Amino acid sequence: MFKKLGPGVLVAAAFIGPGTVTACTLAGVDFGFSLLWAMVLSIFATYVLQEMSARLGIVTQKGLADVIKQELHTTWVRNSVIGLILCAIIIGNASYEAGNIGGATLGMQALFGMSYSNWYPYILGGLAFILLYFGSYKTLEKVFIFLVLIMSLSFLATALLTGPNIAQLLKGLFIPSIPEKGILTIIALVGTTVVPYNLFLHAALVSEKWKLKSDLNLAKRDTLISIFLGGLVSISIMISATAITTTEVNSVMDMAKALEPLYGSAALYFMGIGLFAAGITSAITAPLAAAYVANSCFGWKAKLNDTRFRLVWMIILILGVFFLSFGIKPIQVIKFAQITNGLLLPIIAVFLLWVVNRAGVMGSYKNNLVQNCIGIFIIILSIILGVKSILSVIGLL
Repeated sequence: MFKKLGPGVLVAAAFIGPGTVTACTLAGVDFGFSLLWAMVLSIFATYVLQEMSARLGIVTQKGLADVIKQELHTTWVRNSVIGLILCAIIIGNASYEAGNIGGATLGMQALFGMSYSNWYPYILGGLAFILLYFGSYKTLEKVFIFLVLIMSLSFLATALLTGPNIAQLLKGLFIPSIPEKGILTIIALVGTTVVPYNLFLHAALVSEKWKLKSDLNLAKRDTLISIFLGGLVSISIMISATAITTTEVNSVMDMAKALEPLYGSAALYFMGIGLFAAGITSAITAPLAAAYVANSCFGWKAKLNDTRFRLVWMIILILGVFFLSFGIKPIQVIKFAQITNGLLLPIIAVFLLWVVNRAGVMGSYKNNLVQNCIGIFIIILSIILGVKSILSVIGLL
């Protein structure tokens, strides 16, 4: 099974970053099992959108931005949309990169202590640089499969250590409820799982691995397994966090320290390994996605080793290390990235749904009625959550 995994693993690795880990931690601490259904909904929405993106990539052998450009015939509309996509993805990913490297740094602090913590961002930046610069697509794929499996096992082991109440767990998974003050946490869970740049990343990556329409079933299975693994990680973190009796938890490492008296130092190390894997995988995928988006928007048709392609991901990576190296707190830039995410997701989802319904683009592989109904529901949900997310970040909600 793992040998057949492909681009979907990179998508799962991208949405399981430090932001997701922290959001899931706080959801578990504050609301117990009652918001597990929101993560199930987020995973379902992610799968539906990513499947459309992968299908588009295989059928057209083009990136999402390429197809949008091809189908928008009015020059000013095309240039405006592509400009918006390019700016939002580049700025948003540069913002998130600081949080990704910061999260991996926390994981290294848990594993190796604080003695050389000032060097951790440089070490992580260097590791991401080496993998992106010298790695082929196949190399990256193997690294990500390994890291996602390590991450999944680490967080799953932590969840099992807490011995959750199975009846309450099943109730939280399948019976929706919105606790008082829970709406912002639901927004955070959905917003950190359904990531706009993943739609561009997936469409670009599937054409690197699969060239034939007959490979669509392989891509669908790859997407299903990978998104399921990502969802399992998120749910495991929420389950782990429910075991904490204190409310003085602001991050995932606070959770690890709170679990330590109950379950020993193993919890701290499992959390450390999981957070390191979450941070480093997202620290690689965010620059990679930005480079693929720039590649499509400018029509470069560049490969991984192209100078222009490398220049884009280098800029994103350097900005992420810069924010941490000079003591700039990533919180504000991550909040800014949340605003771009809230603005961009409904727009990109609308364009994705539009192009996968174009017979001239997809032929017989266009969406059916059920897929369209689910897609429209996700778009409406993303608009509501996006507006509320933006209002909450600027302090109006």
